[in-house]
Amino acid sequence: MPRTNLNDILIFMAVVDAGSFIAGGQAMGLSRSAAGKAVIRLEERLGARLLNRTTRTLGLTDEGRVFYERGLQILASVDEAEASVGGQSGMPRGVLRLTLPDAFGRLVILPLLEKYLRTWPDIQVEMSFTDRLADIIEEGFDLAIRIGAAASDSRLASRVIATYRTRLFASPSYLAARGEPRDIDDLAAHDCLIFTSRNQRQGWRFRGKGSSWIKAQGRSRLRLDSGEAIRDAARAGLGIALLPDFLIAGDLAAGHLRQVLPELEADDTKIVTLYPDKRLLEPRIHRFIDLLVEALGQERSGARSSP
Repeated sequence: MPRTNLNDILIFMAVVDAGSFIAGGQAMGLSRSAAGKAVIRLEERLGARLLNRTTRTLGLTDEGRVFYERGLQILASVDEAEASVGGQSGMPRGVLRLTLPDAFGRLVILPLLEKYLRTWPDIQVEMSFTDRLADIIEEGFDLAIRIGAAASDSRLASRVIATYRTRLFASPSYLAARGEPRDIDDLAAHDCLIFTSRNQRQGWRFRGKGSSWIKAQGRSRLRLDSGEAIRDAARAGLGIALLPDFLIAGDLAAGHLRQVLPELEADDTKIVTLYPDKRLLEPRIHRFIDLLVEALGQERSGARSSP
């Protein structure tokens, strides 16, 4: 059976990325008609429809989605092969695909992209803002940024890029209505806003005497899977929240939130990058991690490996 024309695969992927035959064709230096014919050839060769076409929209079929994801893996392998020849000092190019927490991504990471894109003009970036823990390899991401999560998957490497203080906060209205807790035991009588994801709840613990850790026994009537939503709930007077500095700086200065039990020392919030564990890391990933470390602080100990 003759091999599929690889250029047809690239045209198909360009059409999907652009969302239309016109833009996808232009990205490949082709007309709309030529791009359409290339996709039709590919579908006929595979014996499956890859795209659902209407006069207004263009969408992937289930078969098309699987084929597109495999195409991403092929392109990643090509990039890795080039990196193995050119070394990590090679010129970054291609598409950097990121998954990152919603609030941290928009507040901290998004402002850093201007420098990255300006420095490396051959780079494109696709970002997925979500507090859901995506499967990096299965979903085709180059890099994930996680809050407080090291690599538990043997296929992944990790690197700590920043550390933020984490403290308890509540709104003045909540404290006026419910009273201010005097010690850690008083949290049991308060509504605590807890982060939860995939049925796993965040535990609150604080350093006690002799550097031992004490778990707080707070009541939780409202649980959320978004750090920004927890902050907003605290601002609305719905309870006490355990939040990192980067998320509350503006609210603290404006008086929307007040620190609670400032003498309690909580775990620091570590910001971690996770990426497929490879002998050589593609320049686009390597340079982006370098930028994060430079902008957000020194790398801390405990990372499994560094690029």
